[in-house]
Amino acid sequence: MSHSTPPPGQGRDSLAEVRALTFDVFGTVVDWRSSVIREGQALGQARGLEVDWAAFADAWRGGYAPAMDRVRRGELPWTRLDDLHRMTLDRLIDEFGLADALGEEDRQHLNRAWHRLDPWPDSVAGMERLRPRFILAPLSNGNVSLLVNMARHAGLPWDCVLSAELAGHYKRDPEVYHKACELLDLAPHQVMMVAAHQDDLQAAHREGLRTAFVKRPLEHGPDAVPDLTVDPVFDLVANDFHDLADQLLAP
Repeated sequence: MSHSTPPPGQGRDSLAEVRALTFDVFGTVVDWRSSVIREGQALGQARGLEVDWAAFADAWRGGYAPAMDRVRRGELPWTRLDDLHRMTLDRLIDEFGLADALGEEDRQHLNRAWHRLDPWPDSVAGMERLRPRFILAPLSNGNVSLLVNMARHAGLPWDCVLSAELAGHYKRDPEVYHKACELLDLAPHQVMMVAAHQDDLQAAHREGLRTAFVKRPLEHGPDAVPDLTVDPVFDLVANDFHDLADQLLAP
């Protein structure tokens, strides 16, 4: 991709050249934990199961990074997130003693809970404010079909859907961020990564993207103690998407 380096005094020193906002999704745009708990409770009620669905949701999310690491290390070939989620789900069903209670149809339905996650209360309205000025796209480890289904469920106003699947790598691999810039036909400094996870933003920063940290202290539930110390390399820090819009749209 042949994009010129921004002239001195522009680009790197100003956010005026940002044309697109790419968003981490799980935890940043949508409340995965409450949504998965709700899906589990509904299934449990239908099947007469007594399960600690909060612990189940946390354990399921806990398998996310280790599964992606297996792909990174070459232990697994490229495997989309739906299939990694299913591998973890099958293990947890055994560990929680649900193997006899949940058949294939129930497992498929539960695995697709990640397609039906609800947004944080400020997400859609905040993005609607940002959309007239910026291209909006997810940049998620979720596969394309998952992200499309989630957008339809949650009313997320994406202009396009960007996924790690398109790069054949998972964040925080550099290829994911470069593929997003390539597909948008923008230089890295024209793209801002928006995320509630500092390691995601640090990886994007290393590849030349601008960065906005949005605090989501309830991502891991009301009893978790979030680390909200902020890396000074980030360009913006916001309390929610309305605060982000206020900062980016300020005259």
